[in-house]
Amino acid sequence: MAQDYEALLKQILEVASAYSNNAAPAASAPAPAPAPAPAACGLEPIPVGISNRHLHLSQADMDVLFGPGYELTKIKDLKQPGQFASKETVTIVGPKGALEKVRVLGPIRKATQVELLLGDSFKLGIKPPTRMSGDLAGSPGATIVGPKGTVVLSEGVIVAQRHIHMTAAEAAAYGVANGQTVSIEFDGPRCGVLGNVAIRAGEGHALECHVDTEEANALAITSDTTFKLIK
Repeated sequence: MAQDYEALLKQILEVASAYSNNAAPAASAPAPAPAPAPAACGLEPIPVGISNRHLHLSQADMDVLFGPGYELTKIKDLKQPGQFASKETVTIVGPKGALEKVRVLGPIRKATQVELLLGDSFKLGIKPPTRMSGDLAGSPGATIVGPKGTVVLSEGVIVAQRHIHMTAAEAAAYGVANGQTVSIEFDGPRCGVLGNVAIRAGEGHALECHVDTEEANALAITSDTTFKLIK
């Protein structure tokens, strides 16, 4: 037993001697600082525009709803060149209900087009397809009630497909083409990815991503939110 104790004591003294004769172990190197994140966390600097339900009118339907020769009253220019929000509103009526104070956007178009939120379809009792602006063939209609008259559309009600406006030069810079579909990734507390985003590139377009208020609410998107473009 004594021999075992002596052997153990000898080992302890040898270790202590070795430690005292050598420099104290160097402190562990600090962990490298994380690389700085790219600007805006790598999100593309494309402005976001959030659209509520609205409609565009033809001149013929404008005359019925507001009176012959009526002109829209601009209250705000929109991002896209020549487009604006007017003070005029109408009521959209479907088989099950109505939506009041739906704003008219200018300028006048060749065909009347109503752009709703998907949730509006339940209140109105219609099933609008998700389409790009102007793609109205086969879409359902609705009744539009204005201060001077009523228009019954046989077609023209859609839910707008999310999309990004840009010039041809901007499309080239981003590596996308007119008509292409991409995805957009949002950061933040309700982060997520929206797919099936159409590129609309060419003359008459200003750089802007359009989503509707339902999409914006789902991901807590505001006009200051940035996103990453996924091709």
